[in-house]
Amino acid sequence: MRNVQTEILSDGWSRLSRFTFEYLKDDGQWEEQKREVYDRGDGAVILLYNSAKRRVILTRQFRMPVFSRGDEDGMLTEACAGVLEENDPEATIIREVEEETGFRIEKVQKVLESYMSPGSVTEILHFYLGEYRDTQRVSEGGGADSETEHIQVLEYSYEEALAMLANGEIRDAKTLILLQYAALNGILD
Repeated sequence: MRNVQTEILSDGWSRLSRFTFEYLKDDGQWEEQKREVYDRGDGAVILLYNSAKRRVILTRQFRMPVFSRGDEDGMLTEACAGVLEENDPEATIIREVEEETGFRIEKVQKVLESYMSPGSVTEILHFYLGEYRDTQRVSEGGGADSETEHIQVLEYSYEEALAMLANGEIRDAKTLILLQYAALNGILD
């Protein structure tokens, strides 16, 4: 790649940039290309599970992109997640768990990381598993008031959550990945 030029199109909640550059094709010819790139920062996500009860904690909240696609209420059921602060995925997800779900957990297990939409978004998502017990609940959760979050905390049996994947009730990619990871690796067997 050569002659890379960057134009910032928006720098509000996140940054949207247009890159113009020359790309060397397989035939040795240079071709000018333009791409828009959305940088919202990296994130972390966790599947909270209780192996004794065979249950998982998920959240439900309004998502404007879902609503803008014509989904009636814009609500999405998903695993607890958050944008990294200070580039520490583990500390971020432990804090997000307490803010969003009301559970105070101390130990998490990182299982993978992934680009979620590399054609246009810079985000790398760090995936975790974390076991919870009922005694670890310290609040009702619901999200941080300062972040205008209105999160519903939901507890499902593992079987219910897998059925929700199969019937399309869970359409969030990060949640789908974590539930399938749990199924493939016998986490709740």
